[in-house]
Amino acid sequence: MNKILIGILLPLIGTSLGSFIVFFVKNNINNNIEKIIIGFSIGIMLASSIFSLLMPSIELSGKYKILFPSIGLFIGFLFLYLINKTSNNNMLAFSVTIHNIPEGAAVGVCFAGVISKTIGIESALLLSLAIALQNIPEGSIISIPYKIKGYSKSRSFLYGFLSGVVEPIFSILTILLTNLVVPILPILLSFASGCMIYVIFDDLISEIHKDNKPFLGLLGIFLGFIIMMILDISF
Repeated sequence: MNKILIGILLPLIGTSLGSFIVFFVKNNINNNIEKIIIGFSIGIMLASSIFSLLMPSIELSGKYKILFPSIGLFIGFLFLYLINKTSNNNMLAFSVTIHNIPEGAAVGVCFAGVISKTIGIESALLLSLAIALQNIPEGSIISIPYKIKGYSKSRSFLYGFLSGVVEPIFSILTILLTNLVVPILPILLSFASGCMIYVIFDDLISEIHKDNKPFLGLLGIFLGFIIMMILDISF
């Protein structure tokens, strides 16, 4: 039981470590550094939306591998569009938080398998560790932009930390409601992917083109994408 608890909490620990990076960020961030950070955030989100969410959604959809991912992507787009039009939510933090929900569900499915003795504890822990490693840069892309906007380091860290709290919550809910969650997991994954892609193109891309000098932002995109792709493929 202790190993199961550790496995459920590992993704949150990864998010917290990433968010903690904000305490090492200078109070006044150079405009060029800010562009790289925003670009890096875009790259991480784009890679996550493809490798962590959309591709697993396709694999889990079986004979519906076109239908379920397409439905989830469109609902994710429509959901974020409506949220953006009717509220003042921070779309970046909101989309990453949504992205963490199906990840938490995936961890829950694995540990439900451990409890039912259909999956080995080592395999489940490896998945949790992989998600935790991916969550380190994701935690930072929430906390650092808040710092850039003028929030205190403590508050910026808190927002990053809170975005990861949904993972253990949904892991536990999935363990309790496995039979209900598993059938809709492909749609949940592609829904989160749609949310993240919406934020990339609606909120973030314009930030690196403000002065018509997007090179550093584009460099950040490729660096973030490559790093996240390596993490996803390796783990």
